[in-house]
Amino acid sequence: MSLLRSQYRAEISLLIREFPVAGILGPRQCGKTTLAREVATEFARNGPVTFFDLEEPESLARLATPSVTLLPLRGLVIIDEVQRMPSLFEVLRVLADRPDHPARFLILGSASPELVKGTSESLAGRIGYLDMSGFDLSEVGESKMESLWSRGGFPRSFLADSDAASYRWRQQFVRTFLERDIPQLGITVPAATLARFWSMICHFHGNVWNAAELARSLGTSEPTARRYLDLLTGALMVRQLPPWFENVGKRQVKSPKIYVRDTGLLHAILQLETADDVRGHPKLGASWEGFALEQVIRHTRTRQPFFWATHNGAELDLLIQHKGRRYGFEFKHSDAPTTTASMRSAIESLSLTKLFVIYPGKTAYPLSDKIDVLPLRLLNEITLP
Repeated sequence: MSLLRSQYRAEISLLIREFPVAGILGPRQCGKTTLAREVATEFARNGPVTFFDLEEPESLARLATPSVTLLPLRGLVIIDEVQRMPSLFEVLRVLADRPDHPARFLILGSASPELVKGTSESLAGRIGYLDMSGFDLSEVGESKMESLWSRGGFPRSFLADSDAASYRWRQQFVRTFLERDIPQLGITVPAATLARFWSMICHFHGNVWNAAELARSLGTSEPTARRYLDLLTGALMVRQLPPWFENVGKRQVKSPKIYVRDTGLLHAILQLETADDVRGHPKLGASWEGFALEQVIRHTRTRQPFFWATHNGAELDLLIQHKGRRYGFEFKHSDAPTTTASMRSAIESLSLTKLFVIYPGKTAYPLSDKIDVLPLRLLNEITLP
């Protein structure tokens, strides 16, 4: 089984035409290289395509003198795992500024620009980014929702022949990420230490960040715990959902909520092999919240998601703004969600246009003129005006 990711392909093809440098950012093994090769096939009809994979010694050797190698190239030039050679970014800046643009560059990275030193500064204004993740619900279909939730969206995990094979792949992914990928970014944190921290993050998944508690549990300082969190965030493994706060007459939470972005990895680190294991675990509700949250962010294509919470207990799992309007989302793993005081407080305090309660059921129904309960399976029915 394979899945065509036509939306991503259309978006990156457009960026290549509009910017001298286009970038695909996403965690390792999410399908970036496969997408790039599909795009290369399309562009090869009209001109030359050159591919460099910086995990291959031959490509590293060819780019040892990047200016000499890249300057004469024409057409589309693809550089995979570009974070392994940060010195390339300054060269790409010079090549991108050539007036005739004889070559377009497509770079693939497994870390955010903030983590790869020099990317943001060197290519500002010259690069268009596509953020890529594993499969989402719109790609696999609503009938596969539980499998996507349990196994996560990494293609090899989701498409594995069995739950056991998927689980083994995810365990090996975590090990390789800690032992090989992190050191390749020039980060010198012991794999065992980062593994312990990542495990703690899984147990805090869906909670507000508490540096003091994490640092105490890890036996380190708060700045060190914060550095580890930023490292996993920059490597696209963890999402820090920032708080929304404004002067609404209430004491509001001002620390981010933390989520493991892929629930398959969350379950693997928590040693949950099957969907039944997930359903019987205390983190069931938090796991569902993180899964549904990622699906909504992908569907709405919001670039600035927030959550909102006050110190007296009112909260909103997800707040997005669209064309000057505010929309709220609550995620409930229950059979029949009902209206709560927290929902009413969020609508009033934040002046929400609409609040959607996302749950794993099958029936959509209204709770009030501003609150709708919606199955995650029907997420594509949400169209923000």
